[in-house]
Amino acid sequence: MKQALDGIYRGMPVLVTGHTGFKGSWLSIWLRELGAKVIGYSLGVPTVPSNFGASHLAQRLVDVRGDVRNLDALRETIAAHKPQMVFHLAAQALVPASYAQPKDTFDSNVGGTVNVLEAIRRTNSVRVAVLVTSDKCYENQEWLWGYRETDRLGGRDPYSASKAMAELAISAYRWSFFAPDRYEDHRVAIASTRAGNVIGGGDWAKDRIISDAIRALTNGQTIRVRNPESVRPWQFVLEPLSGYLWLAAKLFQEGCPFAEAWNFGPLERRAISVRELVQRLIELWGEGDWQDVRSDQAAYEAGILRLSWEKAASLLGWQPVYTWHEALVETVDWFKTHHSGGSAVDMYDICVQQIRRYIDRARELRVAWTL
Repeated sequence: MKQALDGIYRGMPVLVTGHTGFKGSWLSIWLRELGAKVIGYSLGVPTVPSNFGASHLAQRLVDVRGDVRNLDALRETIAAHKPQMVFHLAAQALVPASYAQPKDTFDSNVGGTVNVLEAIRRTNSVRVAVLVTSDKCYENQEWLWGYRETDRLGGRDPYSASKAMAELAISAYRWSFFAPDRYEDHRVAIASTRAGNVIGGGDWAKDRIISDAIRALTNGQTIRVRNPESVRPWQFVLEPLSGYLWLAAKLFQEGCPFAEAWNFGPLERRAISVRELVQRLIELWGEGDWQDVRSDQAAYEAGILRLSWEKAASLLGWQPVYTWHEALVETVDWFKTHHSGGSAVDMYDICVQQIRRYIDRARELRVAWTL
């Protein structure tokens, strides 16, 4: 797979925390196709089935079982494999679960992030770290316009608060230990990323609208929707991953000018509701229905959430390439292939095909990372 990123990643040891998760597995596949030596670090496989399992990734990379809450294990992994880049995605990633397990959420999302930063601080191999938080790190204002990287951080639920706290920890480590004005001394560039609601094949996490809908459709059940009027920045999984990869490449090449926080959002500027998403999903699947099952918990989730990605467009030359309709088409195609073929189909090949289609579209648009 020849492209502009090849020259950066080919032969490079790269650590991905949370490589067994939805985004982490897709990122690991893309890195592997770029020629990187991928070292995955995760506590376990979060769901059964999973993209990690369906793509047989355990046999295709260095698969380390470890908890980001365990600093010693993290340090040992980094010392053993000497990664030059770290992508930190390991987290408790669900808002509903954060109500049931608030302490675990803070321990994983805040303490885990601090441990990754501390492990990087105590090694000489890592040059670049991209730490993934969430669009929900912003204090909820219900604005009609997108949040910018300079907007206030905060959270009314444990998940959102934990992501805001992780951002503060990243900023503190950046300025205390990896300050841009001392880059020539430490040679480490640290950035954080905030992405919208990501959809794509292989996400079976509970309490996510696409995965819940796919489970219902494959079982011939009605899709239960907690809050159909909620608006989210829906985007295909490869959109933010292309941003992470390009950002890391820029950090590796140029260092401190890019050691900041970055948003990666969807192509659409208008509001896309859960209702629209589910109705279109049913059309693409070919059958099914849904019902409104509003809950008290849904009231604590942001009703309107949008991201501004003008900074990434202006300074990184990054842009999304798929509409939300196209993102749903790719998502449904993945799940239909898996559903029809089961364990007989190696979904790694399907993921690679989707990555190649995405790259081709990005090249048509002459996006910076393809030039």
